Formats: sequence, C-alpha cells, structure tokens
Amino acid sequence: MPSRLTAEQRLLAIGLILGVTLVAFEVTSVATALPTISADLHGDGWYGLALSTYTLANMLGLVVAGEASDRHGPAVPFMVGTAVFIGGLVVSAVAPTMGVMVLGRTLQGLGNGGYSPIAYVLVRRAFPTGRQPLILAFLSAGWVLPSLLAPFVAGLVTQHLGWRWVFWLIVPAGVLVGALNIGPMRRFPAVAGGTRPPSQFVHAGAAALGVGALVGGLQIPSLPAALLVSLLGLVVAVPALGRLLPRGMVGGARRRTEGELAGLAAVLRCRILATAAFVAVDGLLPLAAARVHGSSPTMQGALIIGAALTWTLSQWWSARRPVATSFGRVPLGFALLAAGTLGCVPVVWVGWPLAAVFASWSVAGIGMGLLFNPTSVAAISYTSPGTEGRVSGQLGLSDSLGFSVLGGISGGLVAIADHTRFRLEGAVVVSFAIAVALSAAGTRAGRFVRPSPTASPTVRVTT
Repeated sequence: MPSRLTAEQRLLAIGLILGVTLVAFEVTSVATALPTISADLHGDGWYGLALSTYTLANMLGLVVAGEASDRHGPAVPFMVGTAVFIGGLVVSAVAPTMGVMVLGRTLQGLGNGGYSPIAYVLVRRAFPTGRQPLILAFLSAGWVLPSLLAPFVAGLVTQHLGWRWVFWLIVPAGVLVGALNIGPMRRFPAVAGGTRPPSQFVHAGAAALGVGALVGGLQIPSLPAALLVSLLGLVVAVPALGRLLPRGMVGGARRRTEGELAGLAAVLRCRILATAAFVAVDGLLPLAAARVHGSSPTMQGALIIGAALTWTLSQWWSARRPVATSFGRVPLGFALLAAGTLGCVPVVWVGWPLAAVFASWSVAGIGMGLLFNPTSVAAISYTSPGTEGRVSGQLGLSDSLGFSVLGGISGGLVAIADHTRFRLEGAVVVSFAIAVALSAAGTRAGRFVRPSPTASPTVRVTT
C-alpha cells in the first residue's frame, strides 16, 4: 500500500493544485471571451494567432523552466514565470488592438509555460512512486472548478462588465498563488553533482520561432507569401525540434523498429496527436456557437465545459485503477476522442441542438482523460535524479506542439474564411476532419505506450 503523505507533502500538493486551478481559470476564461474580443477589436484574422502564439510562447517557457529547474531548483523559474504571466494579463487587459492582445497572450503563455515541467519535477522528487499517479490526478482535479465555473463567470463578466475584466480579475489570483508556492518550492534545490547537458535555450527559441512562422504563415491572405513563410518556418523548426525531442521522433521517414516506436518517444508522440486533435475542435466550438448559432458568450463557454469536466473525472478514475493496467486504455482514449469529434460536426448546422454538441464533446473528454494519465505516468518513469526538468520539458513541449500547430492550422482556416468566399462552416468541418484523422493515428501509436524498463514495479506493464 502506498505510504501516507506527510503534512509538508500535502501542503506542496495544495500549492500545486492551486497553480493548476489558476492556469485552468485563465485558459478557460479567455477561450470563452475570445470570440467577443475578436469581434470588439475587429480581429478575426488574428484569431488563430491569439490561440497559437500562447502555446508557442508556452513551448519556450516550458523548455527554459524545465532546464532551470534541473540547474537551480524549481523556485526561481516559478517566480519569474509568475511575474511574466501577470504582466501578460495586464497587457491584454489594456489592449487597444488585436495585435496588442496577441502580445499579451504571448507573455501569458511564456509565463505559465514553466508551470507544467515544474509541477512534474516536484511530483517526481517530492512524492513516493506509488502516490505519483494519484498526485497527477489531483493536479487534473484542479481543472474541475474552472471547468464548471470559469466559462459561466467569464461569460457573465464579458456580457455585463466587459471582456477586459476577465484579465483584470485573474491578476490578484496570480499574486496569491505565487506567494503560496514559493516557500514549499524552496525546499527542493537543484540536485547536486552529475554532468549537466548543454543548454537547450537556443534550440527552444528556434523551435518556437520556426513553429510560429509555420502557423503564422497560414494567416497570410496571399497564398505565395503564406507558403513561403510557412516553408521557412518548417525548415527552422524541424532541426530544432530534433534537438529537443528524443531521437527518432523528428527526422526521416525510414521504417522504425518496435523498440524505436516504444519508449519515451512513443509517449510524446501520443501526446502530440492527442493535444492536436483536441484543440482542432475545442478551439473552434465557441466560435461556431457564436457565428453559426448566435449564442451568447455564456453559452459559448458552457459548450466546452463538459469535455473539461469528463476529462478530469476519467483521469481521476484511471488514477484509481492499477497503474500497470492503465497503459492499455490509451488506444481506447483515442477512439473516444474520434467518436466525440464526429458527433460535433453538425454544429455547423444552425438547427442542430447545442446540447447534442455538448454531449458529444463530453465523450471526447472521457477519451482524453483515459489516455492522459497513463502517458504522464509513463513519461516521468523515464527520468533520473537531475533530469526531471528535461524530460518534463519534453512532455510539455509535445503538448504545446500539438496545441500550437493545430491551433494555428484551425486559425488559418478561419482566416481564409474571413478573407475569401470559403465559409466558416467549411473551415470548422475541415478542422474537425483533421482531428478525426489524428485520433485514428493515435489508436495505433497508443499501443506502444509503456513505462521505462527500470521503473518501479508499481508502474511496470503486467503480462
């Protein structure tokens, strides 16, 4: 039986959960308000960038914070990130144009990007192995309250006070979370000794710049210019990502052995597919509700509550099951994600009930919960003392890569609809079709997810 947590461990767990809750409130609230912000600032052409630059900056922040956690301990990168995040909230709150809004979102993504690797570092270092899956589920539970309340609260605030207050009201919460976490985090300095790998900061910057150009080019109305910028971004991003991710994930198309398909690379591959498929739908559902159905900001936010809640609940359920049997549920998670996406396609028909869309997307949330917890557990099983930040950074990088690239593609489709005769409904259907294809690929990739052979017996796959 896993050992009980000490008072100090419980305090740290509470601080980490509150940090997740802060990030969840910010992400969910802004997603709810973004269609109104875009309309108010006349920035539909910037809609995709507002989604993708956040995750691109997140990509840079998580790699830098993961590296800094290994070198200096988690406290310093956490406090720096919190300060940048709060600064980004202020910039967005006073933004006069959509371009300034994108700048604010970039700072927010850069600031809270470090939270994911820092949290994984502390889960690995501060808690016993047998308790780590449950702590990961508790962290997921930090999404429950925001999932239930944030869309409604953000919708009401947007409707009655104005969307700028969505950002202003998060600022004091950020200050409070920073103050609560800094003490417990200082108890975990950098691991002494060992050889530190070279800094990945330059490669992280190149990857963010390259992916940013790739997805930013998709927003350019001129097709030749769009192809040129996106191609240049791809040329910069691919070698940089090859340095940041495990060997075999980026490169040639040669046939891989089963050993190369498995391992940490398999885990990260699944996370990229899952996050990409999810954002291709979740990012456009509020916009479709607004433009096709004429829904209020409150209803736009309510539409995506179900998936966030079922994601958390199914991840919690998975964490309560034997860890060694959870890896086999990853392909099932992808199958449910595909099924939920297909059920959301009729959102483009004005007469289709949004309640049916809500229910379908909730099914997709179950799938995300089933695949997320085992992939997180498997990923941290590949860490060793002093490398927790690097591996956690790779896990977060994979999530950000999926979110940013497909967020950019979906936003590019919206921008095309804004500049041409291509209808918004068509953009939504194409984005959803991509999500189904990615989920189908995930059902195969998920078969190779397994923990490290040197992992604790509590997380090894049983045969």
